[in-house]
Amino acid sequence: MHTYFIVYKPFNVLSQFSSQEGKKTLKDFFSVATDLYPVGRLDYDSEGLLILTNDKELNHRLLHPQFAHEREYWVQVEGQIDAAAIDRLQAGVLISVDGRSYQTKPSRVSLFDLAPPVPERNPPIRYRAHIPTSWIKMELTEGKNRQVRKMTAKVGFPTLRLIRYRIGKVDAKGLQPGEMMEMRKAALYPLLFGP
Repeated sequence: MHTYFIVYKPFNVLSQFSSQEGKKTLKDFFSVATDLYPVGRLDYDSEGLLILTNDKELNHRLLHPQFAHEREYWVQVEGQIDAAAIDRLQAGVLISVDGRSYQTKPSRVSLFDLAPPVPERNPPIRYRAHIPTSWIKMELTEGKNRQVRKMTAKVGFPTLRLIRYRIGKVDAKGLQPGEMMEMRKAALYPLLFGP
C-alpha cells in the first residue's frame, strides 16, 4: 500500500530521517512509517515543499530528467534585483555543477511587487537596514545541486532565503514549517503529472 504526504520542511533540517552531525532531520518533525522517504531533497538551509512516500514509481517520475516537471521557488535575494538580472536568469546562466560548467535551461522568473505571504523563519534572516532585499519567483524544470543559489549569485543577487513552494500543481499553501498533510494517489498523481 502506497502512502503519500506533502510536508513543509523547516529551515536548517536535513531532508532525511537519519541523524548526521547532530543536525535536525525530518524525524524531528514528522512521525511516519519507516518505509517512507523524501522524493528528491531540499538543502539543509532551504525550506518548503517536500513529498514523503514509499512509491518508487513516483520517485522515478519526479526525479528522472526526462520528465522535466516544473518546480516553483520563492527566493529572497540581497539587493534590489533589476530587469536585466531577471532576463539573464530566464535565459539561463553558466553555473558550476560537480566541478563542470553547466548552462541552466530557460526558466520563468518574475519579481514579487510585495513580499509574498511566507511563514516566519526561525532564526530570521539577518536584517540590514542599508541593504534592500527583493523576492522573486523562479519556475524551473530541472534541479541541479544548489542551482537556485548558484543562479542568483551569478547575476549578482545572493539568495538569503529559499522556499520551494510548488512541484507540478502541488503547493505548500496553508502549510507551516513542520506541518504535513496526507494525500491519496488519485488526488496527487493528476496534480503532479496531469490527468
